[in-house]
Amino acid sequence: MENSVEVPQNIKNRNTGRLQVLVLGTLFFSNWLRSFVAFSPKMIEDELALFDKSINEFWNKFKSSVSDTSCQMVGLRDTYKDSIKACAEKLSVKLKEEERMVEMFLEYQNQICRQNNVIQEKKDNLLRLIARIKDKKQELEVLTSNIQDLKEEYAKKKETISAANKANEERLKRLQKSADLYKDRLGLEIRKIYGDKLQFIFTNIDPKHPENPFMFSLHLNEAREYEVSDSSPHLECLTEFQENVRKTNNFSAFLANVRKAFTAMVYN
Repeated sequence: MENSVEVPQNIKNRNTGRLQVLVLGTLFFSNWLRSFVAFSPKMIEDELALFDKSINEFWNKFKSSVSDTSCQMVGLRDTYKDSIKACAEKLSVKLKEEERMVEMFLEYQNQICRQNNVIQEKKDNLLRLIARIKDKKQELEVLTSNIQDLKEEYAKKKETISAANKANEERLKRLQKSADLYKDRLGLEIRKIYGDKLQFIFTNIDPKHPENPFMFSLHLNEAREYEVSDSSPHLECLTEFQENVRKTNNFSAFLANVRKAFTAMVYN
């Protein structure tokens, strides 16, 4: 692409003036030739000298004008080169700045991309954590429900055990009352031994040896029924007495029957 240089207005005016001088000189020379024929030799010589002087003056002015123009053109050329050089330097600086800006933009873009990746990773971790929390919450709800069921079951069992203990206490009270009665009238003593068992000891059965003990043990099994064991001396009919007391729940009759069986054993 060609570079055009705008010529200053003063240079244009000077060139126009020089052309005008050339035109005027040409007209002067033409008029001088027309009048040359009418002059005498002396006049012609004078006129030639004057013309030569005019021509020299014209030539000196013209040469000076051309020299000034050449110097101005060289100055314009140097100014143009300096301007181009300065413009190139400015453009180079601008290009370097733009390159740095592009590099900074790419670096920022990479940082944003890395930050987005980190944010996405944290988001995924958070979603997994929320999912685990939901699972734990559901497990907690199930455990809470199971605990509530166990509490209710425990309360029912506790109530059942309490009722059974209360019933046992009432039975023990009745037994103790009967024991006191039998101890006074029939020589019966009741002791609490290992395994929550009660030991029933009869005396005054053998007339020859009234202090000799006749005994058996009794306790309540898991079905809350009477269970008799460890009779001394051994009674074959003790199992039958046990079934009867389970059916009738008449404990006084049971003790009376056991005493009768021990008495019958002594007399037989």
